[in-house]
Amino acid sequence: MQPDEELQQLAKDGLLRTLRPLESPTGPKVVREGRSLWNFASNDYLGLANDPRLIEAFKEGLDQFGAGSAASRLITGTLPPHEHFEQQLADAKGTESALMFSSGFATALGSIPAIVGKGDHIIVDKLSHACLIDGARLSGATLRVFPHNHVERLAELLVSIRSKSKERILILTESVFSMDGDLCPLREIVDLKDQHDALLLLDEAHGFGILGPTGMGLAEELGLQDRIDFHMGTLSKAAGLSGAYIACSGIWRDLLVNRARSFIYSTAPPPALAHAASAALKIIRSADDRRKALEENIRQIQPSARTPIIPLLLGDNEAALSASALLADQGFIVPAIRYPTVPRGTARLRISLSATHPPAAVSKLADALPLLG
Repeated sequence: MQPDEELQQLAKDGLLRTLRPLESPTGPKVVREGRSLWNFASNDYLGLANDPRLIEAFKEGLDQFGAGSAASRLITGTLPPHEHFEQQLADAKGTESALMFSSGFATALGSIPAIVGKGDHIIVDKLSHACLIDGARLSGATLRVFPHNHVERLAELLVSIRSKSKERILILTESVFSMDGDLCPLREIVDLKDQHDALLLLDEAHGFGILGPTGMGLAEELGLQDRIDFHMGTLSKAAGLSGAYIACSGIWRDLLVNRARSFIYSTAPPPALAHAASAALKIIRSADDRRKALEENIRQIQPSARTPIIPLLLGDNEAALSASALLADQGFIVPAIRYPTVPRGTARLRISLSATHPPAAVSKLADALPLLG
């Protein structure tokens, strides 16, 4: 099939995507195609992407350390802001150390194959993010999948694997699942991994900044931080920046520095970004007012929800696209999420809330949702 035929098939299936640039900075309200729209598509959960404190920190980092790192971390690309952020994050996460990456995808693709390889085993939740799946496949380890949040099946797989092998077992899951907004049964998973001498990589991308007394995620909320082997997360959601991290023991960090190919062979993140990340971390740890505002906005849309990701399942691709277009006509950006981001037949609207959404705008969206049918 030729590329043009592939594009035609995507369009026929309701799966064709195009880039639609904003004409304004990101925020709770944006301009797109000349229209002012309430933005319920962003992952800027605490509204920090345009926070003056973060902007000032970025400018300060530029003035002190320049625009780029100019080399990989193992050459001359490690600068003081990288090490400062990593130490501050390790302290916040209760780990010995941490390592900064350029993105969440780079973190997973580098870290997972560095932790396990041929002869080892990976067990992953079926609805885990694509970066975890791709990292698992790249590792060469034997990959097993358990149904979403199904701890009984996870237990069965652990028993089966451990009865035949003493090699490493790595469990992969998210704390907050990016398309459903639900939480993993973390306490049960941690108990199982300890019982069967397994490792756990917990992706807190959508929990970081939101959950826990200081915003460090679900592990902090449940008092389990010291029982997680690898805390993974991103700076592109609640932190309002870009980049990502792994927080872990010092020995594992040293191994990642030597084996994580996406770390070894990538130019280091800009030092100004790392400087701003330290400022974002400080803001997040004391952002109780923002988390409370976010909780109030969540309750307006779905009182029982715990996270700012609220899906409206529609099933059919065209139904999701039509619903998204109807909301756009009413002044809201709420994206239609389709396969392969979600399983076939589970197309949905994904409402993403921020602490900086005015309550009146959230209320207006809540009133519009029942009209979608």
